Amino acid sequence: MKRLHDAGHRGFASDNYAGAHPEVLAAIAEANEGHQISYGEDVYTQRLADVMREHFGGRADVFPVFNGTGANVTALMSLLPRWGAVVTTSTAHIHTDENGAPERVGGLKLLPIATPDGKLTPELIDREAWGFGDEHRAQPLVVSITQTTELGTLYTAEEIRAIADHVHDKGMRLHMDGARLANAAAALGVPLREFTTDAGVDILSFGGTKNGILFGEAIVVLDPTVSDGLIYLRKLNMQLASKMRFVSAQLLALFEDDLYLRSAGHANAMAARLRAALEHTEGLTFSRPTQANAVFAVLANDAADRIRERVRFYDWNRAAGEVRWMTAFDTTEADVDTFVEVIREELAA
Repeated sequence: MKRLHDAGHRGFASDNYAGAHPEVLAAIAEANEGHQISYGEDVYTQRLADVMREHFGGRADVFPVFNGTGANVTALMSLLPRWGAVVTTSTAHIHTDENGAPERVGGLKLLPIATPDGKLTPELIDREAWGFGDEHRAQPLVVSITQTTELGTLYTAEEIRAIADHVHDKGMRLHMDGARLANAAAALGVPLREFTTDAGVDILSFGGTKNGILFGEAIVVLDPTVSDGLIYLRKLNMQLASKMRFVSAQLLALFEDDLYLRSAGHANAMAARLRAALEHTEGLTFSRPTQANAVFAVLANDAADRIRERVRFYDWNRAAGEVRWMTAFDTTEADVDTFVEVIREELAA
């Protein structure tokens, strides 16, 4: 097939826009020849289980799936009875971007809480963690946090530990949406286990698509005593890959020579470069801290529209003039510098 797009074109709309990392494509090719047992009995999926235990602890169990929504919904379903509810932020992906899948597919009640920075705290959680034993109220039995958050902010290991202790004391469980978990690890400079397993997270949605794989995520059960029925729920939710070796091989590639950290660290560095270059630019202010690979800024809508005609990105809150710029593993310094010049030109215009 002839290439249909300009391979040199890059935008700042989403890290999902990026292609697959060459090392991931090489891993798929390596896994391709010959026959392997389907539905997860292949040697790549077995090896992935070992690697996940190396990073998350000896009790970790891994369930590769197709996508992040599938990982989140299926993981949460495994934690909850039919009368259960999930406390989360009002900006959480499960609340704003998964098109009712938690409710309609999972049958889950979401209890969203407004936060200033996309992060929950024990005090915020208590706004919805009540009514235990009340037959008139969906029972708040799980808290879901996102790392990094949808607003580009980070939880420290200490903050996660405080949340985990708080919810566990209430008999609740803690789920982490780790769509950009690698970006968090690169920014925090600590092992994955330190802010997941060791911090008290019970179950994790491990992201790969935003960090250079073609497709696929994984549910990682960190405490096997709290999750039930995942081998059935994964199939029920249409997340069981017959040729699972190709999902597992991609995830394995992320751990080879710390590719997940190299890629995410580069994306973070490009976001920092973008922000630093635009500091003190007239007509533009930053609305949120840049802690990973997201930059949030406020500028006039007409200027944003002109810039977007040249380099694609998304509005975050058009009423407030807030936009989001994302960097990826393949964003180059030249990409950033060109984007900065476009922004400056259009703001000056």
